Amino acid sequence: MPGVTVILREGEAVAVEAEIGVSMMEAIRNAGIDEVVALCGGSCSCATCHVFVEEGAEALPEMGADEADMLECSLYRQPNSRLSCQLPVTAATAGLVVRIAPEE
Repeated sequence: MPGVTVILREGEAVAVEAEIGVSMMEAIRNAGIDEVVALCGGSCSCATCHVFVEEGAEALPEMGADEADMLECSLYRQPNSRLSCQLPVTAATAGLVVRIAPEE
């Protein structure tokens, strides 16, 4: 299982062992972190799993049009913004660091 780091809204860094094949959103929620609401359940139809990728972006797939459309509505969008439901956990994502975006 790749180790990833999730930085909570208050700044605490939490080490998470993420199962290969799940989304980063699922890995965060499986670790008991409740700051990712994920209202749509991971179907890329809301932006409540918004994160900032701080390290390891090169291991992630390109952002798709649906994800870009969802993030377009965010007040907190940054160049490193992604929806965690669209980030697959793979062996290459070991060391990934994401920060949970502010709640909208």
